[in-house]
Amino acid sequence: MSSLALPAFLASAASTLSLEVDILVECPSSDNDFLSNYLSNWSIKFGNVPDILPGKRPFWDHPGMLEDKALVEANLHRVHHQAAFLAASSQHSRDWLFALPIASCGLTLDDEAVRFAVGLRLGLDLCIPHNCHCGSSVDARGLHSFVCKRAPGRSAKHQPSTTW
Repeated sequence: MSSLALPAFLASAASTLSLEVDILVECPSSDNDFLSNYLSNWSIKFGNVPDILPGKRPFWDHPGMLEDKALVEANLHRVHHQAAFLAASSQHSRDWLFALPIASCGLTLDDEAVRFAVGLRLGLDLCIPHNCHCGSSVDARGLHSFVCKRAPGRSAKHQPSTTW
């Protein structure tokens, strides 16, 4: 949360700066020391501040988010964690949330299917390690179900556990 405080303040201050100038036009000294100090802090951390301050929050948030993303990526040491992180942070990774559930077309998922899909997306353990019908061992992530030729049914390949 602390990484969002500075950009949030700067976006708010920049978007209301013209209104502040109009209101305080009669005041002898209307310098905003807080804004100057925080602009200086932001400039030291992320580079030069433009002459005309953007009032849009993404401008102020983006450099810090890139820094945080790089920090998280640098601390991912397992390949499947890196893959899950890159997939989750890709541009259209949450588009599936906007799909309309149209029952007449069969576009609904039961709670277990949603749990399994979200768990796969987040790289969570979805089942208890066990041996498959084909003889292969299945780890806790349950990814073997996507390649198994002898799994029962097209959608119920490996039964996930009821606990995470």
